Amino acid sequence: MSFTTSSAQLPRVLIYHLREVIKTREAQGANFRLTVPSLQIGLGEKIALIGESGCGKSTLLDLLALLSRPSEAGAFRFRPEGTLDALDIAHYWRKKQLDELGDLRKQQIGYVMQTGGLLPYLTVRQNLTLSRRLLNMYDDQKVDELARNLGIHRHLDKLPSQLSTGERQRVAIGRALAHHPAIVIADEPTASLDPIAAKKIMALFIELVEAMNITVIVASHAWMHVRELGLRRISLHTRVSENGHLAETVVRG
Repeated sequence: MSFTTSSAQLPRVLIYHLREVIKTREAQGANFRLTVPSLQIGLGEKIALIGESGCGKSTLLDLLALLSRPSEAGAFRFRPEGTLDALDIAHYWRKKQLDELGDLRKQQIGYVMQTGGLLPYLTVRQNLTLSRRLLNMYDDQKVDELARNLGIHRHLDKLPSQLSTGERQRVAIGRALAHHPAIVIADEPTASLDPIAAKKIMALFIELVEAMNITVIVASHAWMHVRELGLRRISLHTRVSENGHLAETVVRG
């Protein structure tokens, strides 16, 4: 199978190719199943996962972030920027190659949590440079430039507790981008903000990933907002069995 699809202009390089991927879990006697019949995400794409709370958006993000093992997978291919061959992620999980998966996450993926997830005992600068230090990347002033672009440069020596909610989310975005990953995944990154601040920060986020040519996958409730920013919609539709014991979400888009 070729991992490049043709188009009328340039070949489309796929970062993700998923086919018949399933993730199941059980809690308090009820079962949940996330089913991905087919999903392809190309290099540099901007993706929005749209669905109600509890539909499995975070579950899908964790699969794409290589944090969660699929229960079943017909195919799960991953080709980050700069890699010549597609990687068989399902094989990595089957062979319990957890160190290799960890290295892929560390090098290729940035993650923005809904609550920011900043380390409270580190300054803004230390939070921003955390991923770079883990990768032994030298200080080339890119973090200072990123902080200026995010409007948080004057806060670099402060602790997260000294910042507003919006400022903390800007730092979280900066931390995810600082090591210039191939993909940035964001789980409702502006959910805790008021609508005006959320719209402003999301627009800034998308502007930055476009400038850096980074693929971005965002989970969101606000479809109208993300559509204005040019994100491709992937919908999650949930159905519940008649006895109420199984909820299944199917990914389409």
